[in-house]
Amino acid sequence: QVQLVESGGGLVQAGGSLRLSCTASGGIFSGNAMGWYRQAPGKQRELVAAFTSGGSTNYADSVKGRFTISRDNAKNTVYLQMNSLKPEDTAVYYCNAVHWTGRYWGQGTQVTVSS
Repeated sequence: QVQLVESGGGLVQAGGSLRLSCTASGGIFSGNAMGWYRQAPGKQRELVAAFTSGGSTNYADSVKGRFTISRDNAKNTVYLQMNSLKPEDTAVYYCNAVHWTGRYWGQGTQVTVSS
């Protein structure tokens, strides 16, 4: 059973930083695509940053140069370092992993950026 456990959300002022963590278990390894999505109130869930199964990275245009995704394969953990946060980054952030049995989601962690 794939499980994703997220941590690191919170309230921060504009211009500040946060780091999100997502630890996977149940058969997720370095060759599995993993990443972060977010959903703001009234909006659809969108990709923020992700690793492909080949290890390359994709970022949403809105976060390029501010957010960095990284991965510690020994800990089965993916991180999202978020710098220069803006109020429009406010959302619930979800960890996502692709396994041969399907796509899995974490429980979500709230990120709130005050102006």
